[in-house]
Amino acid sequence: MTSSETHAGILRAVRAAGPVIDPPAAKALYAPLLADMPRGAEPVRDIVYGADERHRLDVYPALGAAGPAPVVVFLHGGGFIRGDKADRAAVGHYFSRHGVVAVLPNYRLGPKHRWPAGAEDVASVLAWARANVAAYGGDADHIVLAGESAGAAHVAAATLVSRFHPAEGLKIAGAFLASGVYNAELEFLARAQLGIATPDPRNEAYFGTDFAAYRAMSTVELVDVAPFPLAITYAELDPVQMQAQAGELFARLVTRHGFSPRIGVIANHNHLSQVYAINSGDDALAGPLLAFVRDPQA
Repeated sequence: MTSSETHAGILRAVRAAGPVIDPPAAKALYAPLLADMPRGAEPVRDIVYGADERHRLDVYPALGAAGPAPVVVFLHGGGFIRGDKADRAAVGHYFSRHGVVAVLPNYRLGPKHRWPAGAEDVASVLAWARANVAAYGGDADHIVLAGESAGAAHVAAATLVSRFHPAEGLKIAGAFLASGVYNAELEFLARAQLGIATPDPRNEAYFGTDFAAYRAMSTVELVDVAPFPLAITYAELDPVQMQAQAGELFARLVTRHGFSPRIGVIANHNHLSQVYAINSGDDALAGPLLAFVRDPQA
C-alpha cells in the first residue's frame, strides 16, 4: 500500500467515526506511520523550568539552520487532566527537520492544579525560552506560542490576558490556537446542546464547581491586550463546542479588540487526528502551523 493510500484509508476511518475525541483510536491510526517517521535532531529532554514535577520541557534543535532559528513552543492537549510532551515527539521532530527549534513542555494538570495554573505555566515556559533558547540555536525574538485543545486554551489565556504575561512583557512573534476551549461559562450553560457530560470530568477538574465563577475564568471575557499576530483553527470534525468557541473568539477579537487573526478549518480531520497527522506526511495542520511559525505577519 502506498503512503497516499494509507492516508486515504486513515481519513476514511476518521470521517466514519465522526466528531469524537478518542485518544487511543487516533493514536492507533497513526502509529504505523509515526513508527517510521522522518526525524529531526534528538531532543534535550526534561529541562527544568519551574518547581513542580510537571515543570519539565524538551527542546528539539533545528536542523540545517544557518543562523538563529525561529522557535515554536507547543503545548499538548489532554482535557486539562492528562497528556504528556512525549506523546507529541512527532511535533518536535517535524519542526526540527524544517529548521525550527521546538520547545515541548509539560504543565500542571487538574484536579490537583486549578485555573489559572496552565496560563501561569505558559508564562513560565515563555520566560525560560526567552532566556535560554539561544543556547539551542533559537531566536529569542522569534518565539511563537502554539497549543492544541487544552494547550490552546492555556496559550490563549496566557497571551490574551495581560495579568498572565511574564514580568518582562509578552514579547512573542505570535500565537497559534488549534481547537481550544475559550469560554468555560458557555460549556457549562450549554451542556445539553453541546453533548457535554454532567458532571463534566474535564472542566470541573480544572475550573472547579463554583459555576458562578466560570465567566471570570473564561478567556473571551478577559481579553485586555493590544493586538498581535494570531491564528485560530478548528478541525472539520471537531466537536461542536470547539467550532463554536473558535468562531466566538475570532468574532470578539475582531469586533471588540482590534485583532485581525487568521482563522481556518483543518479539512478531513477530527480533534485528535489533525495533531497525530503531524510528521506523518499529512500536513493538514502542520502546513499552516509551520507557515505561521515562519512568518506570523504574513
